[in-house]
Amino acid sequence: MPAHSTPPDDIVEALGRAIGREHVLGDPADREFYATDVYSAGALPMAVVRPGSTAELQAVVRQAAAAGVALVPRGGGASYTEGYLPTTTRSLLIDLSRLNRIVEINAEDMYVIVEPGVTWSELWQALKEQGLRTSFWGPFSGLKATIGGSASQNSASLGSGNYGISADAILGFEIVLASGELLRTGAFAAANGRPFFRWYGPDLTGLFCGDAGALGIKAGISLRLIKAPPFSGAVSFGFETFEHMASGMAAVARENVAADNFAVDPKLQQGQLSKASNKDAIAAAMAVARSARNPLEAAGKLVKMAAAGKRFLRGHNYSAHYTVEGVSSAEVKGKLAVLRAAMAAHGQETANTIPTVLRAMPFIPLYPVLGPKGERWVPMHGILPFSKTHEFHARLARLHADNAARMQKLKVEKGAMFMSISTHAFLYEPVFYWEDERSVFHERYLPQEYLATLPRYPANPDGRELVKELRGEIKKIFASVGAVHMQVGKIYPYMEGRQAGAAEALRGIKRELDPAGIMNPGALQL
Repeated sequence: MPAHSTPPDDIVEALGRAIGREHVLGDPADREFYATDVYSAGALPMAVVRPGSTAELQAVVRQAAAAGVALVPRGGGASYTEGYLPTTTRSLLIDLSRLNRIVEINAEDMYVIVEPGVTWSELWQALKEQGLRTSFWGPFSGLKATIGGSASQNSASLGSGNYGISADAILGFEIVLASGELLRTGAFAAANGRPFFRWYGPDLTGLFCGDAGALGIKAGISLRLIKAPPFSGAVSFGFETFEHMASGMAAVARENVAADNFAVDPKLQQGQLSKASNKDAIAAAMAVARSARNPLEAAGKLVKMAAAGKRFLRGHNYSAHYTVEGVSSAEVKGKLAVLRAAMAAHGQETANTIPTVLRAMPFIPLYPVLGPKGERWVPMHGILPFSKTHEFHARLARLHADNAARMQKLKVEKGAMFMSISTHAFLYEPVFYWEDERSVFHERYLPQEYLATLPRYPANPDGRELVKELRGEIKKIFASVGAVHMQVGKIYPYMEGRQAGAAEALRGIKRELDPAGIMNPGALQL
């Protein structure tokens, strides 16, 4: 960024006049919290700025550009890849939570326009009233995760089996560029256009999907609507080994019948999934009952859940959980039959309690940003072709084995979650837990009544350093098998080893759209 002479206090004061002083947070405690994610902390920004309209966002961008101040957008906050962490103190952190309107639900043309601060849960609830849904309809963290955050980082979970990731549901954007000008993409950019279609010439919408805010700040997002499928069914399987699980998940994915899916290893099975209080169990049962189409169906689901208890977590090292959906019970039964046949050679069917509850309560509290015993937690992930999953797993297992003694000594544990995306991709998410002190993020992000149930730990800098080292090695293993990543932020090596033409094309786009380099410096390694 070029040097500018505007004193920091002047721009903060000017922004206060422009959007209201109560929406420009200068307290050090606020700035520290907003500049900390699940795993790490960034440079302390000059202020946290909370615009409440596109016009206010444009005004903020123009003033920052004139002063040569970096702009770092922040969504729901549950990130671990430094995407919204400033790299310089001469930054403004843009909290987009006040841009939270559902602008238009167009049931005739089947699109919805939202501002970036709308959460996936809020959108789901609003659309459910009209019998509608977006195709991809959010990550499990959708109580907090925003649509703007997913658009900038990409996300997978609900709907990913049939419909892919968040980017696959997006039709068009309104982007505030570094100049303060508004750019529209897709059919939204056409003369007299509405954002009902994405592909009109080159896909400019795709350019801003997963850009981590490096190319502009999202002010409006249009997404494709579908009619909410009225029927659904769930099934779960247990496996002795990772190889059985991964092969079974690949076989099911190729059939294209599962709407949602995820799988877990022994650590997560025995940890987060089994940590349910009586209050949690009652809430889950009530949600399942409400999701049923009639009292008889509700009673049947609850009886099966009660009979299963927690035994579905026992007897298997790995488990995978599926939901299918359709326009009739016959379609659901047919898809379940195809799914079971594909999985038959790989796993054993078990009680379907987990996917039944998740379909009824799709968005869960973000308690897992700490471990089940209050440990620090950080995930990472890679998306692999099915042909590379076994190789990656074997190399990861060797890394864990080579470091087992150090991990035990420094109280570091491992786990993993898995998912298939559409018919062609496998998401592998290694996680680490370690005993360590909480950060300001945990203290402010999680409910105090929940934190009170967890133990505290003293600082464990050696354990923290080991986690950092292992994560670095895992990134190398991912790269060695050609993995790609969502939530690139500032930690995944997006530009390293990238084909030269592709790298220069992206740098050229960055120079054109953000010549002074004020948009989230460091994101995508730009």
